[in-house]
Amino acid sequence: MITAFLPCRKGSQRIADKNIKDFANIKGGLLSIKLNQLKKCTLINSIVVSSNDERILELVSIDKDSRIIIDERPDYLGSSSTTTDELIRYVPSIVHDEHILWTHVTSPFINEHDYQKIIEAYFFNMQQGYDSLMTAHKLQGFIWNETSPISYNRDELKWPMTQNIKPFFEIDSGAFVSSANNYKEFSDRIGKHPFIYIQEKMKSLDIDWPDDFLLAEEIWKFQNSHCNLK
Repeated sequence: MITAFLPCRKGSQRIADKNIKDFANIKGGLLSIKLNQLKKCTLINSIVVSSNDERILELVSIDKDSRIIIDERPDYLGSSSTTTDELIRYVPSIVHDEHILWTHVTSPFINEHDYQKIIEAYFFNMQQGYDSLMTAHKLQGFIWNETSPISYNRDELKWPMTQNIKPFFEIDSGAFVSSANNYKEFSDRIGKHPFIYIQEKMKSLDIDWPDDFLLAEEIWKFQNSHCNLK
């Protein structure tokens, strides 16, 4: 049994009301999109929406899907100073299924089909010795810190072919799947041996800045207008 945990705290420092502001002319915005995607995933047993925003709680309460559970999160866990670690420690107190899929409304291009594949990959890889899963984007290029490259050795080749560079993986926050026991034992949303689930670049798009929001809107509009033409 797996629960989708969807955190939506009140306020946003970079994009005002980004969780529920209209997105590509869709009322309820990113939250409405994400709820519809999660509801269509047949492997998800319940969906916990955790928020301290009255408008979000009201919007979710209108939805009559019996799998949706509303968590009125305490304000001390919904401020801009709340750390992810603090929220992680809170999750096992409100989720009672054996497995937890943590996801965000800010990943609109991860749809129900992707969640299905992610969950299936999680259970398959548990049989291979992994204890959790997290989505990521593969970075295979000329990656530097402030002074020098960290993804390749310029003493060997100053500009190697990118396909020969050892990749790094950027965790995209699209989905974390783990057991409730891992949350309790490690105070973490992954275990000690997570499987890195590589996503396409667009699936990994996380809306964090105003430019991200505008770009995602245009991609969404293009995709849906293209579908309507078929």
